[in-house]
Amino acid sequence: MIFQNIISLLSKPYKMQNKYISIGFSNILYLIIILNLFACKQSGDQNAIYNISKSVTADSAMVASAHPLATSVGLDIIRQGGNAIDAAIAVQFALAVCYPGAGNIGGGGFLVYRSKDGEISTLDYREKASSFATADMYLDSLGNPITDKSLYGHLAAGVPGTVDGMVKAFEKYSKLKDWKKLVQPAIDMAENGFKITEREAENLNEDQPLFIKYNLAPTAFHKDKWNAGDLLIQKELAQTLAAIRDKGRSGFYEGNVADHIVNEMKAGGGIITYDDLKAYQAVWRSPVTTMYKGNKIISMPPPSSGGIVLIQLLKMVEPYDLRSIKFQSAATVHLMVEAERRAFADRAKHLGDPDFYKVPSVLTDSSYIQRRMVNFNPRVANKSDSISYGMIESEETTHFSIVDTEGNAVSLTTTLNGGYGAYTVVRGAGFLLNNEMDDFSVKPGTPNMYGLVGAEANKIEPNKRMLSSMTPTIIEKDGKLKMVVGTPGGSTIITSVFQAVVNVIDFDMDADKAIQSPRFHHQWLPDVIITEKDAIPLSERKLLEIIGHTFKDRNAIGRMEAIVITNQGKLQGAADRRGDDDVKGF
Repeated sequence: MIFQNIISLLSKPYKMQNKYISIGFSNILYLIIILNLFACKQSGDQNAIYNISKSVTADSAMVASAHPLATSVGLDIIRQGGNAIDAAIAVQFALAVCYPGAGNIGGGGFLVYRSKDGEISTLDYREKASSFATADMYLDSLGNPITDKSLYGHLAAGVPGTVDGMVKAFEKYSKLKDWKKLVQPAIDMAENGFKITEREAENLNEDQPLFIKYNLAPTAFHKDKWNAGDLLIQKELAQTLAAIRDKGRSGFYEGNVADHIVNEMKAGGGIITYDDLKAYQAVWRSPVTTMYKGNKIISMPPPSSGGIVLIQLLKMVEPYDLRSIKFQSAATVHLMVEAERRAFADRAKHLGDPDFYKVPSVLTDSSYIQRRMVNFNPRVANKSDSISYGMIESEETTHFSIVDTEGNAVSLTTTLNGGYGAYTVVRGAGFLLNNEMDDFSVKPGTPNMYGLVGAEANKIEPNKRMLSSMTPTIIEKDGKLKMVVGTPGGSTIITSVFQAVVNVIDFDMDADKAIQSPRFHHQWLPDVIITEKDAIPLSERKLLEIIGHTFKDRNAIGRMEAIVITNQGKLQGAADRRGDDDVKGF
């Protein structure tokens, strides 16, 4: 708290000789690092770079994100009088610098907003396919998918939406009305550099071959060996951010930055053009909502599949008293997996960009959802080849959660798709391109990098948005804010949010326990329960195997950030133990 108070004081402008001056974020940034190093030394941890908080309770405001520097930036904006949207914009740009694996200006995302008065809206700034995209652009002469073409390099990139999305959020909801102040912290961080964590050093070292292979010149990420504590300086990215600061939308989609993007495309065989960049527009959409056991669920509509699938999952399990059958018991896991099996089958068939495909409204209808569970057998696992989609009549991403002093809330998930996206940095502009084209159905029935299959609804078409699993979600109860939650994780995003919601509402967990608890996942195909190694007790697994389920263990699933409002009105925040994630509040 002492550190936060010092940062707050240094952030304020002071009057000197009739002029207001500010010490500047870059100096504050280095003070944060120094203070955090001191704090770590005092606690006996000689190897930590930052003082990371995983669980915090506060009275007024809170930010939880994937990096402690981004968390501090967002909280500082709120201290300066900004609202949750102002903080979200600042965090988005900060993550583009300090969390390059998923934070971005070369990707896109989704934002769910709830005002202190209960106004709700969602912003779709998902990437789009180029106007030159074709349905068979990733197939060989025999019609078979060429996997790497949709995953790596210039051709894998969709038209970025992040910058336009932040501009539209600013124009509609900003309280500070000072765009430059929101972008400047990211510029200072890119210009002066920041110390990378051990986890980031490992990621950069592991991916050096891909950076070398998919770039036409050395980038800021190239180095023989990265070590924890090394300074990552991104001068070209700082220049791009400065253009965005000074010119807003046109600083990215037009002018020098657009020149760099188009030149990079031409040099590397990409297809994004000046017209694609100028034409891109983020879209405000109506949230999808439902009631679950007295709680109002507010989530993202298509082209995110997250909101609809989350609603289906919750409504499928709502008739059951989960608390009485216990957390991660065989009975609870079986029920949740069978719900996931059916909802993901619907996802594969019926969900896509609503501007190109009419998504059936009946998918969230209670009677339809009940019909989907008619063949649920509490004693036998269905096989996915026997479960199809319903018949309709007429892992790198990052998330942050914010609540400001007035009670406005933002749940925002943003991505490049895979870690470091396409691994291609735009020369002269310093930012990574996404590889979101892989989220289309490259060929019906062919799984993408997350094993998800799709159909006609999500086929590649010019200017179309690819389907997503991102599930930024806000929950209210009795007209009051209750929870802000979301996570990265590809196809596991939806099931992770599903489990977090159930953990809080059904199992009465606090924010920390709800998101630190081990997770499991099923997505129809492949027909297997994916589990973290510490998820589901062995005795319960054996019971599940007896009734026909199979398991596959993996490492961490997701990196969730959650804020829960207690019955006493306190903000209870949690940052995921699975990464360098951090939560702070005051």
